[in-house]
Amino acid sequence: MNRSIADLRQDYTLYGLVEENCSANPFDQFELWLSQALNAQILEPNAMTLATVNAKGHPSARIVLLKGFDYNGFVFHTNYNSAKGQDIANHPWVSLVFWWGDLERQVRVEGKIEKASPDDSNGYFASRPIASQIGAWASNQSQVVSSREQLEKQFAYFQEKFKNEPITRPPHWGGYRVIPSLFEFWQGRRSRLHDRLVYSLTPENEWLRERLSP
Repeated sequence: MNRSIADLRQDYTLYGLVEENCSANPFDQFELWLSQALNAQILEPNAMTLATVNAKGHPSARIVLLKGFDYNGFVFHTNYNSAKGQDIANHPWVSLVFWWGDLERQVRVEGKIEKASPDDSNGYFASRPIASQIGAWASNQSQVVSSREQLEKQFAYFQEKFKNEPITRPPHWGGYRVIPSLFEFWQGRRSRLHDRLVYSLTPENEWLRERLSP
């Protein structure tokens, strides 16, 4: 490497984040920022890092795609038997991070996670492309597979199995909903004096908004 990682710098100059211009409700503020990320045509604006903790207390993180959002929380879909599914079964508290670099913005969410309803999971599964539906049956997500060829054989098997019948949702696949108890909105600023606004859910089920030092 010809350039030291420690020497990489970015001075943030696009926007500011001040209380009087923000919603009192973090869900509304997130919806605004997400719509702006969509309008900016950011690649995969619904991509989010999902951090979990396993039964040994070890953290793990990966990118998943947000597929639903409302006042009840954030929804994504996956294999319940996957590594993240096992983590969630043992420790149903997670963190999400959205990074919209073109807008110099980050959103962090913490909260409890639960399975989405079967009806919600069925509805989304039915909307997926056929190849993705078959893939949900073919992949034992996070499990060791002997080769790429073996994976493709499993796909071909289920492709043939469902050739003349509807593809139902696998019982091991479905949605999760993250129910937030904390949001942090981060906006890059000059000289590393970034804006950080945190919304915390109080025991009275109200959102307390506070500014954090960068």
